[in-house]
Amino acid sequence: MAANPSRSVFASTCKALQQCSRSCQAVSRQLTPASVRRFTSSSANKSDNAAAQPTQHAEPASSGTPQERPRWSYTPERMKGPGFSLNIVKDPRRTVWQNNEDPERLDAMYRKLLGQGGEKVLPDEIKWLAITHKSFDQGRRGFNTRLAYFGRQILALESVRAIMVSSIDPTERPVNDAHGREPYQHPALTNVDKLNIRLPRDIIDKDKVAKLALECGMMGVIRWKPRMPENLESSGLTVVLNTAIYAIIGAISLQHGAEVAHRAVREKILRRLGGV
Repeated sequence: MAANPSRSVFASTCKALQQCSRSCQAVSRQLTPASVRRFTSSSANKSDNAAAQPTQHAEPASSGTPQERPRWSYTPERMKGPGFSLNIVKDPRRTVWQNNEDPERLDAMYRKLLGQGGEKVLPDEIKWLAITHKSFDQGRRGFNTRLAYFGRQILALESVRAIMVSSIDPTERPVNDAHGREPYQHPALTNVDKLNIRLPRDIIDKDKVAKLALECGMMGVIRWKPRMPENLESSGLTVVLNTAIYAIIGAISLQHGAEVAHRAVREKILRRLGGV
């Protein structure tokens, strides 16, 4: 008899909870807008129908469709503006500038720079990216700034190595100390002392690198937009040529590894610049 009151209390509690849940559901239906309910039900139905249907693979394009153009040859449609420019050109003649679009001329430049078979060292897309300055097409086709930064570090490292293994005698040009002090001498530090006589910037001087690029025919293949077409030197031609050389070295390192890139720097660049 003592358990009957507890059973009645439990039953009444369950009935109260059921009534509360029903009332909460009714209130939520009244507060939810009809548009939200329609959207939820339609999306649920669509998802159910999509799950019920078997997956269908996209059919391959027919052989008659034109082949997709390479990425370097055009500006992506979604990166084009609405058809007008906010840039006010003072001299319309400076907007006229033609860049190379011939892959044969590009391959000829790589052969002159890297030797026989140099056009096969990099993929086509990377070959065009390495000689593309950020001023070309507003950078919408990619540019070589980051590749050039990486390649410049490789050139600097190889220049330091070339100086340290060179035949320079650091004792030929003693450093005169104002206080009459004598530097510490040790055979292990002999190569390091060579950096007091010659620095990497003496080897990879920007004028020397630009001259090398011109000898390889890079002037006719680099893609850029000079600020003043009538004065290329004032528009930064030297810097653009240096950037392209650095970017090619950086691309080789990323494509084939550090060993191949360092060998290319020693044999194809530093030897021509007089650093080896």
